[in-house]
Amino acid sequence: MPKLLLDENLPKKLKYRFGEGYEVTTVPEKGWQSLRNGELLQAMNQDGIEYLVTADKNLSYQQNYRKWKVRLIVLDTLDNQYETVLPFVDKIKNLFDQGVLPDYSLIER
Repeated sequence: MPKLLLDENLPKKLKYRFGEGYEVTTVPEKGWQSLRNGELLQAMNQDGIEYLVTADKNLSYQQNYRKWKVRLIVLDTLDNQYETVLPFVDKIKNLFDQGVLPDYSLIER
């Protein structure tokens, strides 16, 4: 079962749209709001969370995420409102249905 972390730039209630077969938590649920990106990736690695779902398109340039066993799923969204990002859930699930995800996936609108 894939373990995903929703970054704090995404609506928390998005986690409930993944359904069975996914273990989804949020940065606030973990108490990781104050962590910088590198610290967040390290905490995810230590907690066994494989995927970070984020709207931060610059994260892959700011951090060497490959140093940790963390894969990035970046949403190319105009804003981070629930209604805007909701369609991305099905796109993410389709990626998992296709098999193994690469280290970095950009999900386009």
